[in-house]
Amino acid sequence: MQDQHIASAFDRDLEAIQAQIMKMGGLVEAAIMEAAISLETRDEERAEKVRQGDKAIDSLEQMINEEAARVIALRAPTAVDLRLILSVIKISANLERIGDYAKNMAKRTSVLSQLAPVNDSAGALRRMAKEVENMIKDALDSYIGRDAELAVDVITRDREVDQMYNALFREFLTFMMEDPRNITACMHLHFIAKNIERMGDHVTSIAEQVVYLVNGEYPDDARMKADKTSLQA
Repeated sequence: MQDQHIASAFDRDLEAIQAQIMKMGGLVEAAIMEAAISLETRDEERAEKVRQGDKAIDSLEQMINEEAARVIALRAPTAVDLRLILSVIKISANLERIGDYAKNMAKRTSVLSQLAPVNDSAGALRRMAKEVENMIKDALDSYIGRDAELAVDVITRDREVDQMYNALFREFLTFMMEDPRNITACMHLHFIAKNIERMGDHVTSIAEQVVYLVNGEYPDDARMKADKTSLQA
């Protein structure tokens, strides 16, 4: 009976932490799209709200970490349960980093709003950000549902984000070579594109964590990156 009581308490603790993860994920999804829209519409006020909103994301990560540490100390979880708790810590860390990248996007909006637009670059970046936002939603759904198949699908879709980044990278190089006046704007736009590509990597890490939770091992082989520009660094 005592063991059953402890297990029940652990389940309640885990559900509470997972609720915080989903709340954090919702804030991160919103931050990505708000940052992308503020860039496309040159809305500096909207961008500032994204920057300020990152504090709430950081606070949630800290709260999740503290709660996870408390559960480990009080419940002495078994190996399987400990894996669950550690996965929560890793997922929240990835979400926090994605939130940072969204904040970085918003920071560049004020600079870019003072410069001439470069083709439909802002629209292309918004579409790329939307893909990442959808990946986050599915990655978190796969976590809550312990759906390894959906998680693997998320991992596969990161290649699409990489390919979108590669196309934008080449486009920015072309614009800079055609007109030196585009250089400053294109450099900022490239940093934003790279931030979104990195978001995709962190979403992939979340999905890989789900596969590990469900199957007890990470996906076979390291995934091949479709981002060719990283090979040039």
